[in-house]
Order: sequence, then C-alpha cells, then structure tokens
Amino acid sequence: MMAEQGGETGPVPVFSGAVPYIRPVPVDRPWHWLQLGMADMLSAWRVSLAYGALIAGFSLALALLVVGSGHIMLLLPLTSGFTLVAPLIAVGLYATSRDLGQGRTPDLRRALHAWRENPLQVGFLGVLLLMLHLFWVRVATLMYALFFADMAPTLDGFTATILHSGASLPFLIAGTIIGAGFAGVAFAVSVVSIPMLMDRQTNAFTAMATSIMAVRVNAPAMALWAFIIVFLTGLGIATMFVGLIITLPLIGHASWHAYKELVVEG
Repeated sequence: MMAEQGGETGPVPVFSGAVPYIRPVPVDRPWHWLQLGMADMLSAWRVSLAYGALIAGFSLALALLVVGSGHIMLLLPLTSGFTLVAPLIAVGLYATSRDLGQGRTPDLRRALHAWRENPLQVGFLGVLLLMLHLFWVRVATLMYALFFADMAPTLDGFTATILHSGASLPFLIAGTIIGAGFAGVAFAVSVVSIPMLMDRQTNAFTAMATSIMAVRVNAPAMALWAFIIVFLTGLGIATMFVGLIITLPLIGHASWHAYKELVVEG
C-alpha cells in the first residue's frame, strides 16, 4: 500500500510517458533506509569496510597534501564540499547492495569497477558534480580572500583566524548559507540519479529529473535524509576521516535502498 505524502497517494510521474514514477513515503522513512543500509554493511562487511577505507585513506592523503603545499585555505571548502561528490564516490556501494539483493556474493573488484556498467552517463553526471564542487571551492576561496586577506598561511594561523577573529562569525554564516545552497543542488540532482544510472540503462537527464522530482514529492523525508547524510559525513570527516570507513558505506548502502523505494517503474 502506498504511503501518503502531502495529500497525494500512489506513484507520481516525473514526465508524462514511460518514465519512472516516484513513490510518496512517510517523513520518518530515512531511518528505515539506514536500517537496511546497516544490514547490507554487516552482510558485506569486508567489501564495505575496504571500500570505506580506500576513500578515507585517499581523503586523508589529499588533506595532508593541501596542508603540506601551503594552501591551507582550500582545506575547509574541500572537506565541506565532500558531500557534493559523495554520491559519485559511493557507486561501488550501490552495486554491492544490488548484488546482495540479487543473491550474489559481494566482490570488491566488481564494486570498484561498477561505474563501467553505464560509463558515459555516470561519467557525465560525475563531471557535473565535480564542476559544482570546484565552483564551490572557488567561491569559498574568494570569500576567504574577502574576509581574511591578511591571514598567515599556516595551519595554526588558519585555525586561530577562522575561530577567533572578528570576521569569523560573518564568514561562517555566509559560508554555511552559500555552502548549503550548493549542497542542496547537488543533493537534489544526485540523491537517486546515480543509483538509477547503475540500475537502469537510462540517460543522465532523465535520472536527474527523476531525482529532483523525488525530492519535490517527498520534501520532508528528503530534508531529513539530507540532514542525516550531512551529519554522518561530517562525523566521518571530524575524526580525521577515519570515521568515513563506517559512515560512507552506511550512507551508500542506505542510499541504494532509498532509490529502490522512491523510484518505481512507469
């Protein structure tokens, strides 16, 4: 039986014609997706944790490279913008959850090569997300230059200035508002589009339109889901990326189940 959402019952079409439909869900449904994601992570713990460790290790190496190169001001936008590209990074986790659902034994090699199943469309959407991330980094860099033009280019100086200078509060407020805007766009176009591209031989534009409609039809539930994703990702990053070993697979597996419940065949 279909759940009610905003007075609507039953699937909601994205476009008129033979394209996917969106299923309305209750506002608390993301907690169920997390439960399913946890079950997948435990069932495929070797693949999931290895995948998470690879991403966490790469992220830490990139952060150390940024710090070591003296470009400290890029550290904050790069880490805060992680959520913009996380749906692309989690492609292998979607494939692992799909394998579990089909009764196949999860395999790390297959997870790492999952993007090859629909390479052009996944690649196209990936480029869009990467461009959005780079644009956010550029905007954040300009904001930094505007608020902290005379900041010492050291890690200690960066931390002290960001947290204790007179411009800290306006900078953090402006950065949070603008960053949330970027994150909202990325979330809307990718929350179900990349899993959909892994599951069906469709195109990126249809997948993005489906994703945007899923957010529109289930705005309260998707707002909660976005908050959970940001919280778990932030928790993973705050632990020097070590927490991503667990939180990234959990989000990735849960996102697959979110897609499978929200998007139904037209």
